[in-house]
Amino acid sequence: MRPIGWWINLFSAAANSGETSVTGGSIRTIVRACLLRGLVIAAMAVATSRESCAEGGFFRGGDGGESSASVRDAAIASLPMQRLTRDAQTQIMSIVQSPTIYRRLPTQAIDCDRDMFLFLSRNPEVLVGMWDLMGITNVQIRRTGQYQMEAVDGSGTKCRVDLVYGDPNMHIFVASGSYDGTMVAKPIEGKGVFILTSRYSLSAEGRTTVTGTIDTFIQLENLGADLVARTLSGLIGRSADNNFIETARFIAQVSQASEQNPTKMLDIASRLPQVSETTRQEFETQITNVARTDEQRRSRVAKLP
Repeated sequence: MRPIGWWINLFSAAANSGETSVTGGSIRTIVRACLLRGLVIAAMAVATSRESCAEGGFFRGGDGGESSASVRDAAIASLPMQRLTRDAQTQIMSIVQSPTIYRRLPTQAIDCDRDMFLFLSRNPEVLVGMWDLMGITNVQIRRTGQYQMEAVDGSGTKCRVDLVYGDPNMHIFVASGSYDGTMVAKPIEGKGVFILTSRYSLSAEGRTTVTGTIDTFIQLENLGADLVARTLSGLIGRSADNNFIETARFIAQVSQASEQNPTKMLDIASRLPQVSETTRQEFETQITNVARTDEQRRSRVAKLP
């Protein structure tokens, strides 16, 4: 995926020429067959470009995630059960105690404003809207409630996502959906639980590093799909790992672009599709706050002896 600064320049050129849309290259929609392939990464409707795949971004090696029983048990033990409703507890435990696939995705550390990170984590339609504006996704996402979303990819995948718990250090998403595309002979249904954990550290210069990972639990309801998923679990895991890395990198780029080019980022925010006016305004506020915080940080650093 190209750096967002590249897209900002393209957006700017289009705006200056009077164009209202941006055409991108061909794409690989990660949401496609999300439950089959274990790629509903924190239910963010993640999409990445074919160009990235061609460069090895989709299957490349590197530090991978973990799938051991001890890591899985630790993830389950970390759940704040006492803060969840009884229904949420039942729903979550029915999946995490007997998943078809479990994987802890590789820990990522990114330079990102804390509040921007939390906003994008809780409003994934903003990420999808930016990808849509860039022309690199076919995903359609619709918010159906304060904490619920539905997503389709136009190729057979339908998914509902619920944010059942959220605080600055943990977000728990529960997803359910189906895939009825060309990859399978008959529809496959499944469910997933995605635990996003994050922590924050501040450097001497006042920059924030967000460190986080995602525990993914995928439960398929079709026996054939279950066998296929277990057989291909290594490939599925590496794919999920690398797409999480790409998404984390993109979030960092959004934050950094908001520092360096807030005017153009505000222009992008004003034209986002698939985003409500309220969410768009909240994104604009986040961009402005990131730019202001960076200006204040630079001023403090300049005064240091």
